[in-house]
Amino acid sequence: MTSSLPLRHFLLALAVVVIWGSNFVVIKVALDVLPPMTLAVLRFAIAFVPACFFLARPAVGWRNLAGYGLFVAVGQFGLLYLAMRSEISPGLASLVIQTQVFFTLLLAVWLAKERVLPSQWLGLALALAGIVVIVGHTDGTTTPLGLGLVLAAAFSWACGNIVGKRAGRVNMLAYVVWSSAFAVPPLLVLAVVVDGPGAISAGLAAADAGTWAAVVWQSFANTLFGYGCWSWLLARHPAASIVPMALLVPIFGMGASSLLLAESLPGWKLTAAALVMAGLAINLFGPRLLQWRQPPARD
Repeated sequence: MTSSLPLRHFLLALAVVVIWGSNFVVIKVALDVLPPMTLAVLRFAIAFVPACFFLARPAVGWRNLAGYGLFVAVGQFGLLYLAMRSEISPGLASLVIQTQVFFTLLLAVWLAKERVLPSQWLGLALALAGIVVIVGHTDGTTTPLGLGLVLAAAFSWACGNIVGKRAGRVNMLAYVVWSSAFAVPPLLVLAVVVDGPGAISAGLAAADAGTWAAVVWQSFANTLFGYGCWSWLLARHPAASIVPMALLVPIFGMGASSLLLAESLPGWKLTAAALVMAGLAINLFGPRLLQWRQPPARD
């Protein structure tokens, strides 16, 4: 699927995927010092304030921008950070959050009455089997609460996908930046309520250069560079040449977590990853293969 890409464009897409996958390790580094909601506030505030002076607000309604900001920034990342503080390992979080693909599919069926192909049901069944494997092996590094929070984060991401789709063809980088303006106020409230003023003060006081580098990395590398380059590539190449590379995100997420944080990869984790990844691959490639195998229509 990537053979049609010029080498430098392929390497750029690969760089984005590496950043998105390894960012789960960066999140964990930041969460070792900062409370979860405080980290979310800092990430989206820093992503918005510099970039808003260089990127014009996309031509969509404020309500749409607010919805996307609430679902993705508050729902997705707020819940993800909360889970990753102590309830789930970074590698598994990078895998489970990808179930957003199937939540998006089910929401499209419910809201837009889209038809689900048999191959997509098969993909969903395989991914669910992978989640069941994780449920059966929750331990001190991954708890049922953590798994539930990440699944809820994936569902919120899927809701954001539906809202973003209704925005139409817009500059996705500008869209993400301006939607962040609606994320910061509710995240501030949640930081005070969930983290608490004492934990916020202690976290900010304890933050060192590494902590702030992790925050800035999420704002600029993960959000601005990642979304900007991904949107740039999608504008120049067919989605079928770019989107499949997102399947590598959990691979880099689990690999980076194992390499840098010594997260163990026992057989059950690899089995769960194989099932979820197979489900994602079937969901992505299955409809195209069926379309390719259909005989051409006769005149």
